[in-house]
Amino acid sequence: MDQSMDQRGVSVSSEPELVSIPATPKGGGLSTPETNAPTPSELRSPRPMAGVASAKSSSWGPTPPRLLSPVSISAMGTPVKRIIGSLKGYLEEVGHLTRLNPQDAWLPITESRSGNAHYAAFHSLNAGLGFQALLLPVAFSFLGWSWGIVALTIAYFWQLYTLWILIKLHEAVPGRRYNRYVELAQAAFGEKLGVWLALFPTVYLSAGTATALILIGGETMKLFFQIVCGSLCTTNPLSTIEWYLVFTSLCIVLSQLPNLNSIAGLSLVGGVTAVTYCTLSWVLSVSQVRPRTISYQPLQLPSFTGSAFSALNALGIIAFAFRGHNLALEIQATMPSTFKHPAHVPMWRGTKVAYILIAMCLFPTAIGGFWAYGNMMPTGGMLNALYAFHNHDIPQGLLATTFLLVVFNCLSSFQIYSMPVFDSFEASYTSRTNRPCSIWVRAGFRVFYGFISLFIGVALPFLSSLAGLLGGLTLPVTFAYPCFMWILIKKPERCSFGWYLNWGLGLLGLGFSLAFSVGGIWSMVNSGLKLKFFKPN
Repeated sequence: MDQSMDQRGVSVSSEPELVSIPATPKGGGLSTPETNAPTPSELRSPRPMAGVASAKSSSWGPTPPRLLSPVSISAMGTPVKRIIGSLKGYLEEVGHLTRLNPQDAWLPITESRSGNAHYAAFHSLNAGLGFQALLLPVAFSFLGWSWGIVALTIAYFWQLYTLWILIKLHEAVPGRRYNRYVELAQAAFGEKLGVWLALFPTVYLSAGTATALILIGGETMKLFFQIVCGSLCTTNPLSTIEWYLVFTSLCIVLSQLPNLNSIAGLSLVGGVTAVTYCTLSWVLSVSQVRPRTISYQPLQLPSFTGSAFSALNALGIIAFAFRGHNLALEIQATMPSTFKHPAHVPMWRGTKVAYILIAMCLFPTAIGGFWAYGNMMPTGGMLNALYAFHNHDIPQGLLATTFLLVVFNCLSSFQIYSMPVFDSFEASYTSRTNRPCSIWVRAGFRVFYGFISLFIGVALPFLSSLAGLLGGLTLPVTFAYPCFMWILIKKPERCSFGWYLNWGLGLLGLGFSLAFSVGGIWSMVNSGLKLKFFKPN
């Protein structure tokens, strides 16, 4: 092999891909140079000492530098090292080199990726706390103290664990972000099966909740104006359906905000109002004199079957109080993500704050409401109990303020629960036309959706009776599917603790879903427990 001497006296091979290896001495080991090792300053110097260079050349021969190794970077000198360091930092900032879909920049959920931990806390609080919390004392009236507290505690930590799973699975595959619940289900269960399992529950949770919010918001607005106006509003009052129309019109106006990040202020308002009216409801109830005939024994029906199904329906009420898992991935999709700053860190930080506040509302509302009314709790929940038992004891201004807070919360919750539906409409439009929606097209979609929700709420008065059944069918979205998706995507070691835990929780969630659905059918047929918030006059 031909060799030549460079200007520094170092032997250089004409074939750089070959490395000359010194002969092995008879002792069996590699020979080491007799000269002293160079100092770190000599290594960093662009012109090393001749003695060191000649010693290296005579003992070891030329060795091509390894890419990005510390020694080779030092030998190349400070300017090259600075460039390589900057390039490495840039690659760390860029992150996963995610394959971006250009269509995502046109859709409401992924149009803006400037979210942070504060926005995550606002959205999670607004999505996770609502009027369902006021129904928890109804469940306690069928379960009693012990089973009610145990069931509420288990459900809280169970759904918190599955929420953590969803946040971790958002970027489980390098180079891919699952921005929507259905996308993650497709990655775990397959394209077709994932759509069948996840599409109906998530659509029902979004559209069904929006319809229920229109009904509750309109009825609460009517009660608010009855309290505020008094006898002045009795001459020609608006009907309940007209109040529904007024509330829907307000929802449509607010829904013109373009994307999920733009409604962060509304989510803050919704979260604050929910915390406030939940706190007011149990504080006002506890501060008043309890009914004389109050009892804390669980309600018993004449037959054992009836009591069993009513208990299942009560457990369903507790499970339905925890909502928002169908929006977790959508909220996390609004955040930037890199290797140094992954999106799951601020998302989990904001979610923890939100669910601490949710726990501070759910547990006092359930325990305080049951302590104040016992098994005399109306099926409509806490606000019905306040209006029925303490209408003349509580100042009218304070009662009206509580109702107004419920209206504000319903207006804010409508926006975040409708955003996935808006996203689906616009995704269908942009995939066909290959261009973003104009302002008029986007406004038309949202006006159409608002009035369709109003029509469903008015035309199907039995929808509230189906709430238990449909709620049981959507229960796996919160308690079961995340556990199965963790097993299928993360693939934990078989027969390990995590493997048994997720299989057990997933199968238990499916069993509860079936049982709660049966309880909902029984309650619908026998009218044992109808979850109407207010009865329109």
